[in-house]
Amino acid sequence: MIKAFILDLDNTIYPAPSISHIVFKPIYQLLEEHQQEIGRNKLPEIKMQMNKKAWQKIAEEHGFNDELTKKGADILRETEVDIPMQAFSDYELVKPFEVDKFLVTMGFTKMQEGKIKMLNLDQDFKETSVNDPEKSEDTKKEVFESILKRHGYKPEEVLVIGDDPDSEIKAGKDLGSPTVLYDRQNEFKDEQASHRIQNFSELEAIVAQYNHQ
Repeated sequence: MIKAFILDLDNTIYPAPSISHIVFKPIYQLLEEHQQEIGRNKLPEIKMQMNKKAWQKIAEEHGFNDELTKKGADILRETEVDIPMQAFSDYELVKPFEVDKFLVTMGFTKMQEGKIKMLNLDQDFKETSVNDPEKSEDTKKEVFESILKRHGYKPEEVLVIGDDPDSEIKAGKDLGSPTVLYDRQNEFKDEQASHRIQNFSELEAIVAQYNHQ
């Protein structure tokens, strides 16, 4: 029996690229200023990664020096999101499920809390959590474990839903929870999660499968 959902935010509830040209404009400018040391050919990839990965992970992956890493973190730490945002249309299909819902998102606190506010998500979730790498060394797995422990769920009772096989999906798998990879663009392979969907209309059949075992 599925008793709870844990959902990711970016690219699971709303399309991150829809606001990136505004939110990340100062970071794009910073990257342009440092393109000689980064490598001009890497800039398009890094800009795309900004929609999917934490700044700290991007900096480590591309070998940013300490100065650039700090400058970027200083900008993003104070970035507020106060512009109109629109969730994916099929997100509405998640709301009617009569289970506890938890939102867990990784990123800078002020930025992620702004997104939650602009999308009016507090009313949809039992808890919303921002996993800020600057404030905690906890991985998503550890955040998920805390939710299970505090609310008395067994791993098999919690469905973990997100768009990143290497983040929330891996964390859910490591916990022994069923996982749903939200893959709108059909980018990934089925074996990376218990289930893979392109639209939340597919979620009902998945939940029914567990509830009728």
